[in-house]
Amino acid sequence: MAFKFEKLEIWKESVNLSAIVHEVTLKFPRAEIYVLTSQIKRASDSISLNIAEGSTGQSNPEFRRFLGYAVRSGVEVVACLYLARKRNIISENDFDKIYSSMDLLIKRIQALRKTII
Repeated sequence: MAFKFEKLEIWKESVNLSAIVHEVTLKFPRAEIYVLTSQIKRASDSISLNIAEGSTGQSNPEFRRFLGYAVRSGVEVVACLYLARKRNIISENDFDKIYSSMDLLIKRIQALRKTII
């Protein structure tokens, strides 16, 4: 492991969660491919990408800033979940699975962010 982010559990969790989001969006209707499907996948991917970008070669204030971006992307995923549920394109089981995982991940990112001075 050559990069700092590869050792971070929150980065690993975010990559795993992004894979789950991808699998769930495969069930979305084709009409949503350029709309909600694209948005939730980009937001989900953005979490791990911001953690990685902020952790490597950045100052602590920069890392904190990028962790903030990761949190905001996580909140965007949650908002997309609600839209998907309102449009009846996500099952309650998939909604609950992603929602609870995202809630935990966001809390863990915020906890790490608070430890960085």
